[in-house]
Amino acid sequence: EVQLQASGGGLVQTGGSLRLSCVVSGFTFDDYSIGWFRQAPGKEREGVSCISSAYGQFNYVDSVKGRFTISSDKAQRTVYLQMNNLKPEDTAVYYCAADQVGAIDFHYWGQGTQVTVSS
Repeated sequence: EVQLQASGGGLVQTGGSLRLSCVVSGFTFDDYSIGWFRQAPGKEREGVSCISSAYGQFNYVDSVKGRFTISSDKAQRTVYLQMNNLKPEDTAVYYCAADQVGAIDFHYWGQGTQVTVSS
């Protein structure tokens, strides 16, 4: 059974940092892409970043480029999202998701973790 467990959210001031973690299980780590998404109140879910560790591929939505860094630790089966210089518009529930490399969509989702950035 594929499982994802996200953690690391919290309340920070503008300009602060947080590191989100997503611990995964139930699949071969190198065979899957893992992504971070977020959803703010009243807004649609947005893809933030994605990593395919085995291929060294990663990407970011434009609004977080230069501030967020995605990384993975295969031994710990964990994907991290380091978020620096946080802004109030980053406030959202953040989710991690996974699916096989090359899949069109993400079918496996973890529970969300709340990130709140105060101005």
